[in-house]
Amino acid sequence: MKLIIGGATGLVGRELLAVLQEISPGIAEIVPAASERSVGKLIRFRGKDFPVVSFSRALDSGAGYAIFSAGSEVSRRWAMEYANRGITVIDNSSAWRKAAGVPLVVPEVNAASMGPDDRIIANPNCSTIQMVAVLSPLHQRYGIKRIVVSTYQSVSGSGMAGTAQLMAEQNKEQPELRAYPHPIHMNVLPHGGAFLENHYTSEEQKLVDETRKILNAPDLPITATVARIPVTGGHSEAVNVELKKPFMLEEIRSLLETSPGIKVEDNPAENIYPMPLMVRGSNYTHVGRIRRDLSVENGLNLWIVADNLRKGAATNAVQILNTLL
Repeated sequence: MKLIIGGATGLVGRELLAVLQEISPGIAEIVPAASERSVGKLIRFRGKDFPVVSFSRALDSGAGYAIFSAGSEVSRRWAMEYANRGITVIDNSSAWRKAAGVPLVVPEVNAASMGPDDRIIANPNCSTIQMVAVLSPLHQRYGIKRIVVSTYQSVSGSGMAGTAQLMAEQNKEQPELRAYPHPIHMNVLPHGGAFLENHYTSEEQKLVDETRKILNAPDLPITATVARIPVTGGHSEAVNVELKKPFMLEEIRSLLETSPGIKVEDNPAENIYPMPLMVRGSNYTHVGRIRRDLSVENGLNLWIVADNLRKGAATNAVQILNTLL
């Protein structure tokens, strides 16, 4: 089968190629699409070289599916045109996530929200994906009353510019690409995305809006704080949840251990808990530091970590594709 990969030369595009080879054996041929400056470059996949073409050229490739990872502007320009030509688009950007009638999908959570006539399917924000993967089974069993989340996000979440800025600053060089208004090396920025009129950032608002849509809980109280940290891969989250029903910690651990896509790493006696360094290359969501919040009834604290380029983007998109196929 043939698959269009929009943004094949970017960070997520490169990760997509690796994930496809790992978990989507049915894809034998790719059509890499990118901006005009990348047209003609060769992308190697399953031992063959495929030339990068323009998005307009890819339309006529005969592919039935596309995964877009080229940013919101490209997705707004091309996704609907592809859909109108009968190509199902899985979009990694924020362009379609809030659109009515467009499924926002984490396959372990809400694969059933996709229908055979859906031609645009949105991939959630990386931080949202890992949080809802863990919270969904809790919500189904106990009900969630409120969520408070603080994220510690790697610079790779800002694309090549974020990584380039950190690497330059570490080497005491002037960054040619800059993603942040302040130094990120040896620093923590309480700033992810653009500031909104309500003084939250766009990354924080995504966590609120997308979680409500995926969990089908439009009135669920959620508050978020996003921080960017000098780590090149892997997002971490401290998540505090108030549940509606009483629980035993042993039940929580057992539920998460048996939920798809989750790995529980939680042994304080041996200093075992998830860390960004340890989850690089993993297609799973990792959770640890599972403990009661002793300040509130039915409160629970969780520490959730995932590779943001994998489960937070490429892996989730490929899992959506595999589900459709």
